[in-house]
Amino acid sequence: MHMIATKEVTPDPYEDILKQILAEVVELRQKIEINANQRLQKYQGYYHSGCFSKSACNLAHYLAMRQFDLRHLQDRLAQAGLSSLGRAEASVLSTLDSLIEVLKRATDKHYLSGEKKTSEYGFNRGQQLLEQHAIELFGPFHEHGRAHVMVTLSTEACWDYTLVSSLLEKGMTCARINCAHDDPVVWQGMITNIRRAETEMGRPCRILMDLAGHKIRTGPVALGPSIHHIRVQKDRTGKIVAPGYLILTADSESPSADSSLFRVSISKPLHKKLAPEVCLSFIDNQNKQRCLKVEKALSDTDWLVSCERTAYLVSGCTLMLAAAGHRKSVDKFTLGQFAGEPLDIRVLKNQLLLLTTGNIDGKPAEYDDSGALIHPAQIGCTLSSAIEELEIGQTVWIDDGKLGAIVETVTEQGALLRVTVAKNSGVRIQSDKGINFPEAEFNLPPLTQKDLADLDFVCMHADLVGFSFVETLADMEFLMSELAKRNASELPIIAKIETNRAVKNLPDIILGTIGRRNLGIMIARGDLAVELGSARLAEIQEELLWLCEAAHVPVIWATQVLESIAKKDTRSRPEFTDAAMAVRAECVMLNKGPYILDAIEALVNVMVRMQEHQRKKFSRLRALHW
Repeated sequence: MHMIATKEVTPDPYEDILKQILAEVVELRQKIEINANQRLQKYQGYYHSGCFSKSACNLAHYLAMRQFDLRHLQDRLAQAGLSSLGRAEASVLSTLDSLIEVLKRATDKHYLSGEKKTSEYGFNRGQQLLEQHAIELFGPFHEHGRAHVMVTLSTEACWDYTLVSSLLEKGMTCARINCAHDDPVVWQGMITNIRRAETEMGRPCRILMDLAGHKIRTGPVALGPSIHHIRVQKDRTGKIVAPGYLILTADSESPSADSSLFRVSISKPLHKKLAPEVCLSFIDNQNKQRCLKVEKALSDTDWLVSCERTAYLVSGCTLMLAAAGHRKSVDKFTLGQFAGEPLDIRVLKNQLLLLTTGNIDGKPAEYDDSGALIHPAQIGCTLSSAIEELEIGQTVWIDDGKLGAIVETVTEQGALLRVTVAKNSGVRIQSDKGINFPEAEFNLPPLTQKDLADLDFVCMHADLVGFSFVETLADMEFLMSELAKRNASELPIIAKIETNRAVKNLPDIILGTIGRRNLGIMIARGDLAVELGSARLAEIQEELLWLCEAAHVPVIWATQVLESIAKKDTRSRPEFTDAAMAVRAECVMLNKGPYILDAIEALVNVMVRMQEHQRKKFSRLRALHW
């Protein structure tokens, strides 16, 4: 009897690796579902139907997935030529299910594909929801691409319709009105111009009105003597090549004919006597005789005058005008009063700075004749109660992080700070500059009295309301209740993430809000950079983008985008790189500036190019023509 030889089957090590990966992915999916369901239970009370939206569920799945360190699994998936889960944000379970399906087919020849649990919520559904939510917030996309352009309006937009229409023509799809500036009369003028431009140009434009919030700022700075330094231009040899100029006006309440020049009032009788080439002599603060020569009329009220030599013009000084036909006879007039310039408060690293209540004017440090410190430099804080809450060792940042300090002591006079961060030449402290306290909690109400008053106007005119310095879900609840009182329960909210506390609470804010309210997130990178530090911000802004994509919540990428163009008409290579990264957000915000139209054009150009290469974290392999 002949034995039939059988061929020995050699185990496939590659198949064993795939089976091991499959087991890990299946276990991971099970853990994610359990963890996500537990997380969502906390928010049952916020949803009357008891059902969570697909977006809320997906965010919970994403948060659950990111609790695990998946780097080793990702490496093995990538080596096997499979999805490494690196782009799973928008559809977590669908991505896992697709991966499991492929692994089962590869490891089991007899596997028959069944109906997937998440068939109704496929891989593309997450992207569709995010796009739908972006359109609901910012309107339809324009022809220039799939990212919206938001522009902060300057005061001129109130009366300059040409500016507003040009903004829309260049590509603005959302106009931002900052309630921290101007007033309802100006805001109404801006809105009227926007609505008119929408109608005439056929271009929709949403209006976001930002509530000011508890923006803590430096107080006023004491003024120096009421003296204006008239500066002439000199060449390298000291020869005067151009006189100094200023404006004499008979109506200081009227708009200035040239806002770049110092403007001081004179009496109407003197104004009537002025004419080109007429000279007004005066004695300056250094007891030197000087002359103001009338150059030309700038308007019905303003005269442009020049001074051929450096002078220190004193407020209320006597002006002498030679009487017509009488060379030795003069008519005397009194110059109008004007305020002095703020004192120069400059501090260096390791010096002391006293942070006082807001009703005490700031002033520079005082020293005795031997150079010993008598009194440190001081500056007020608009939120006086904050000083009492500070603790020794906490950090304080002033003027967008230009000056950093730590609290050394807290007394009745204020908080004594030791400067730890300042450039070598020192930092000049001015009024109305932001102050950040990253480590302090002040338990302030979510909205100020001004915010509540402004909210009446916002609810009547805005398409979106910006919530500044939101930090908790309780803050969101407060705003939503105030909107309900004003019959504006449907008004979408843009939550501005500006503090470290807001970053930590963002999952809570989103999970407790989406499904009940149209929501957008603004990454306010200026304040965040101060709160977190620049290196940490670079990491956090990525995490915020991922988190919001998982929740299908549109993101506004804000602060200093193409700032050099908007303000100075100069191109900065790093800023263009930053603008290229911004295309991963659903909306990009530009701040106001004299060259804002050029900035919009540059931003749209970058977005059009980059959207052919990048969608969120997904690199798109468009053909390259080298």
